[in-house]
Amino acid sequence: MSAVQPIRFEDGTVVLLDQRRLPAEETWVRCATLPEVAEAIASMVVRGAPAIGVTAAWGLAAEAARAAETAQDPDGFLEHVRGAARTLEAARPTAVNLAWAVRRLVGVAERALADGLAPVEVARRLLAEAEAIHEEDVEANRALGRNGALLVPDGARVLTHCNAGALATAGYGTALGVIRAAVEDGKKVSVVADETRPFLQGARLTTWELMRDGIDVTLVTDNMAGWLMARGEIDLVVVGADRIARNGDVANKIGTYTVAVLARRHGIPFYVAAPLSTLDPDCPDGSAIPIEERAPEEVTTIGGTRIAPEGVAVRNPAFDVTPAELVAAIVTEKGILRPPYARSIAEALGLAPEEPEAGSEPPGEDPGATPEPPAEPADGPATEEIPPDSGPDPT
Repeated sequence: MSAVQPIRFEDGTVVLLDQRRLPAEETWVRCATLPEVAEAIASMVVRGAPAIGVTAAWGLAAEAARAAETAQDPDGFLEHVRGAARTLEAARPTAVNLAWAVRRLVGVAERALADGLAPVEVARRLLAEAEAIHEEDVEANRALGRNGALLVPDGARVLTHCNAGALATAGYGTALGVIRAAVEDGKKVSVVADETRPFLQGARLTTWELMRDGIDVTLVTDNMAGWLMARGEIDLVVVGADRIARNGDVANKIGTYTVAVLARRHGIPFYVAAPLSTLDPDCPDGSAIPIEERAPEEVTTIGGTRIAPEGVAVRNPAFDVTPAELVAAIVTEKGILRPPYARSIAEALGLAPEEPEAGSEPPGEDPGATPEPPAEPADGPATEEIPPDSGPDPT
């Protein structure tokens, strides 16, 4: 199974599969300057938190290489790199992978210059670091896919929201990586894809990816999910994430919270698949996650055709936040994280655990609530470590 790879770096240029034009046509956009990379991120030529991070890393490294050719002094070069990083970070504020990637490169530049390296040599190191981020993302996706496949029973009917596949990453995917890995394990899996209004990532991208790989997929509108759950036609939900707070609250594409509430109501496990780079240890909970508001035209038009009256007021938040208490598990490349997330996330990131605040973790037993799948016992590990040799060879 060969997942699409939507990001390339060729001759100093970031080359991106234009996801706005899928599935009608496969068009590649060449970004030769930093403003072109930032615009490609902002306009969703490329989207998905891991993919945005990889794109930004290549964009910053390429800008540093261009600046190094005419750099007069190390301090001026470093300020240029920092300024370019700020430009990229501002392109889309919710996806933490973007900030994580560019800050990682800025750190490499700062250390290299402190060691006395010339700007040209620093730029070479940044290009190497961007390549490492690209390769690490694919490896992380394959690893978390193998881990998540353990949660998918044979014959499972899986609902997913938005697109958390190869298109949203450097390759293979997070939520769709879990599904791909389950299929590679020989399991029979069928997927129900929410269309995901208003940008239709599920209808345009998830279905395109899965059909391309020969995986059974059925498209539904967003407001059909609850009825399918009520009829017993969904066994589990798996989605990606744009940012996960330290307490386990999850920011993802708008509509994810609704799906999580429906899953809880019907006793269906709701899983989140994301690499460790999507975990934000500096964000205490979901209330601290910035939520991007996008242009009203995304709501009032479809394919350039207006569907709402001129002048109507519009809200268009691109993301929502699912509380940690609705998340059965977070699948990462290091293992499956279980509640209490304040502890399991800290363990996964190698940080000192914090005591969860009241209300930030799953509540006690509610006689009227639909039971959740069992979590790890309170005195057991909050992270299920998956042996490196478990599951099929990713190649």
